Amino acid sequence: MNNNDIVIRLRYALAISNADMLKIFKLGGLELTNEKLVKILKRQDKETPRDQNLTMEELERFMNGLIISQRGIKKDANGQTSEPTFDMKKEDDINNVVLKKLKIAMQYTSEDYQSFFKSAGIEVSNAELSAVLRRPDHRNYRPAGNRYLRNILKGMALEYRKEQ
Repeated sequence: MNNNDIVIRLRYALAISNADMLKIFKLGGLELTNEKLVKILKRQDKETPRDQNLTMEELERFMNGLIISQRGIKKDANGQTSEPTFDMKKEDDINNVVLKKLKIAMQYTSEDYQSFFKSAGIEVSNAELSAVLRRPDHRNYRPAGNRYLRNILKGMALEYRKEQ
């Protein structure tokens, strides 16, 4: 999966309008034009680089904007606003970070994720799910392959779209 494919699938699953997409990117600290958004929302060829239309930083800014749009701006113990984190350091981190930030933004539990997997038609143990949601420096951390993210987004779309 490339970076803009993640945004396309999230947009579909959560039924986010173009205007709201622009607001989410802006909350994450990235001003986009309609033309750039259209380019991001267009499927890439499989042979193109993963970040051709949407860089890792832009994807993470979108995820941070999604958190802010759903939960508000994070404040520290002194009531000061704290800056969002940027945890995508290398390509292997992308899926794990998206899963974690999606869980934070939408206030999902592990049971919600299990439900999405079940809707997508796959079984994932709690231990497997826990391993992909851990910090990279934890001894039980496991990189999340495209399978995890693709099936979470598919399950979300199936569950949310059947309600409409």
